[in-house]
Amino acid sequence: MLQSTIKIGISACLAGDKVRFDSGHKKSNFCMDELANHVEYKKFCPEVAVGLPIPRPTIRQVRVGDTIKVCRPDGTGDVGPKLTEYGKRVATEQTAELSGFVFCAKSPSCGMERIKIYNEAGTGNTSEGVGFFAEQIMAHNPLLPCEENGRLNDMHLRENFVMRVYTYKHWQTLNEQPITVHRLTQFHAQYKYLLMAHNYEAYRNLGNLLGTFDGEDINALANEYILGLMTALKKPASRKNNANTLMHLQGYFKKSLTKIEKQELRDAIDEYRKGLVPLYVPLTLIKHHLKIHPNEYLAKQVYFDPYPNELKLRYGI
Repeated sequence: MLQSTIKIGISACLAGDKVRFDSGHKKSNFCMDELANHVEYKKFCPEVAVGLPIPRPTIRQVRVGDTIKVCRPDGTGDVGPKLTEYGKRVATEQTAELSGFVFCAKSPSCGMERIKIYNEAGTGNTSEGVGFFAEQIMAHNPLLPCEENGRLNDMHLRENFVMRVYTYKHWQTLNEQPITVHRLTQFHAQYKYLLMAHNYEAYRNLGNLLGTFDGEDINALANEYILGLMTALKKPASRKNNANTLMHLQGYFKKSLTKIEKQELRDAIDEYRKGLVPLYVPLTLIKHHLKIHPNEYLAKQVYFDPYPNELKLRYGI
């Protein structure tokens, strides 16, 4: 799956820029030392962008009546409106080229979820806020894969985010030319088993969506399809679903493998299902058989290589 350069938005502090309130940073080793070998980053620090200095007093979200301010602990210096306006501007003017975004967790401007909202007295808080900048990026770009740096420490969430970034980039590349039913159907065919591993119901529903298209509005069809695909892929694939998908793939070799080879593959899938080996073990075996017994349809399946193998993302899931 050849693609042009993948670009990802990132909170500047995660890229190692010393833009935090204390003149420090929160460099993400995964993003900058591993993923950076395969993507380009576009850095954003909304707090600096709206005029806050480095260093600067800390800011927090504070509930005042029915509104939420983003201000200093003493209630002064509200930059909430500026952060919202900046977020809207970036979301509408600078995200079309992006295939993903990594936000800084717990930040009142960049956090995706569970941001602390304090009461006016500063004596209590609830973890129900969303960073003002991140909220605008996500609201205006519902298809854009987004994740926080802390959650990327979870191997399953890390793998899922990168997979969605590469999927979305593939979709963006597809849309560089006018969408046709044929091209959309071909795209879906490539994602059949990846989709099956994440959400079997969505796999069936999206297949039916394409199969029953009446030819009226191809753009509306494409929009409904990609929303369904990206939504289905957002939840990491379970071990059970992956094992079932592997068994479907095994079926393509039932006439070409020896009895011993079939048993070996069944054992590898079963060991994966039981959590004894990671996903790459049965996948590697299937890819080995695919080289010996070529199948054009299987060879195009994104499920086998949804991102560069050098990232080793399937070694831990």
